[in-house]
Amino acid sequence: MLVRDAMSTVVLTIGPAHTLRQAAALMSARRVGAAVVLDPDGTGIGIGILTERDVLNSLGLGQDPDTERAHAHTTTDVVFAAPSWTLEEAAAAMTHGGFRHLIVLDRGGPAGVVSVRDIIRCWAPERQRAQHVPA
Repeated sequence: MLVRDAMSTVVLTIGPAHTLRQAAALMSARRVGAAVVLDPDGTGIGIGILTERDVLNSLGLGQDPDTERAHAHTTTDVVFAAPSWTLEEAAAAMTHGGFRHLIVLDRGGPAGVVSVRDIIRCWAPERQRAQHVPA
């Protein structure tokens, strides 16, 4: 199975000046765990990714979500996936990098996001079918 089969095509994009509260509200409304933070000038793919964990870490430090900006909490050392990657390749990249989301790029722009949850959702039925195949 490929990343294109598992990824969410709902790509939430925000700017670096969004507050963490704004970002969290948008992630909650779209039911996604990450937002792609785009370059406000539109040059390049983007700046990085802001995840629910980034917001949680900020709150845990006692920071104000109404004044903290996305750019201060964005992961900029991003690993991008291609839609043609296998789920095994995506899982290996996540395991190696210690993160739970990959931005999927196609034709130079974000086409989706694949998460650990997406991969598990695809693998669970496959594993279950494999266990019930008569010998």
